[in-house]
Amino acid sequence: MTRSLSSQPVDHAPARRADRHPPTDRPRRARLVGLLVVFLVIVGTVVVAGSYYGRCKGAEGPQEPVEVTIPDGASGGEVLTILKDAGVIRCDGVVGSMVLRGTGRADEIRAGSHMLTTNMTIAAAVDVLSAPPPEVPTVDITIPEGYRLTQMAERAERDLGIPQAKFLSLAESGAYALPPYLPEGTATAEGFLFPKTYEFVEGEATADALIRTMLDQFETEAGGLPWTNADALGVTPYEIVVIASMIEREARVPSDRPKIAAVIYNRLREGMTLGIDATLLYDDPTPDGQLSASDLEYDSPYNTRIHGGLPPTPIASPGLPSLRAALSPADVPYLYYVLCGADGAHRFSVDYDTFLADKAECLG
Repeated sequence: MTRSLSSQPVDHAPARRADRHPPTDRPRRARLVGLLVVFLVIVGTVVVAGSYYGRCKGAEGPQEPVEVTIPDGASGGEVLTILKDAGVIRCDGVVGSMVLRGTGRADEIRAGSHMLTTNMTIAAAVDVLSAPPPEVPTVDITIPEGYRLTQMAERAERDLGIPQAKFLSLAESGAYALPPYLPEGTATAEGFLFPKTYEFVEGEATADALIRTMLDQFETEAGGLPWTNADALGVTPYEIVVIASMIEREARVPSDRPKIAAVIYNRLREGMTLGIDATLLYDDPTPDGQLSASDLEYDSPYNTRIHGGLPPTPIASPGLPSLRAALSPADVPYLYYVLCGADGAHRFSVDYDTFLADKAECLG
């Protein structure tokens, strides 16, 4: 039997092999290559940055002294630039800031002048910039209210090693002025060396430095007082201090100060002598702290029993309360007072007979 044949022609060409990488795989290959490039760039950047960071942290080379000044309020970046420009450290900028933050003391850097060297690490430089200043030995001197120059001189020699004679020579030289309180050419600074505790570097205090410091303190303390009242009271700023010094020596309790001031002004207006024994004690002919009958007759400008008006100078350094009382006396008519009672208070009166009765009762 004969087999029938197909009418389709037979293709005898060899079959083609399929592509190993279909077209759909090509974008994925490109992405992989791109990622690899990015990875290599990142790795390279990290390597370079790490190398620069390590260099920034380090230091080498000769170390020569150099002084740098850090302004108050300077930022960390500004500090690094100052150090780099001075040759102290290698780098500033972002990497330098990273190293600075790594020290943990960026906020402790002190303003001012510092001695460093060239070629320091940032950490070593920060150690210097953040170190607390060395303690300087100091000594205090306390001048109590009511002290006079001679007492201050003794205290200055005892506490500061300033010779008494040197202190008194300068204080009474007429070389110091504090207008309008202490006029130019005034012979003595008595009354204007403000009573307070002062601190000096040990071994560096001088008589001039002490006097000027105390005068400056007077200006600071007294500057806020109502000095315009002096005109209305009929006295000068210098005379206010004279009056305040008498109040300081007379008053024992705070409430007496403005009343003693009133007595002084009232007696001046009445043309009476002040009769304040503290002024004569300032120039006591027998300086024993007591006034004998003969002392009371001593012809001294400080004897306000026999001479009218104010004494020629303050008799002590008044504190702020006494200065305030001298500028703002109490509005009372008193002309007399006498110490009465263990608490140091005074009893005040308008007429002499009442004063004598108070004196008999209080002093016996």
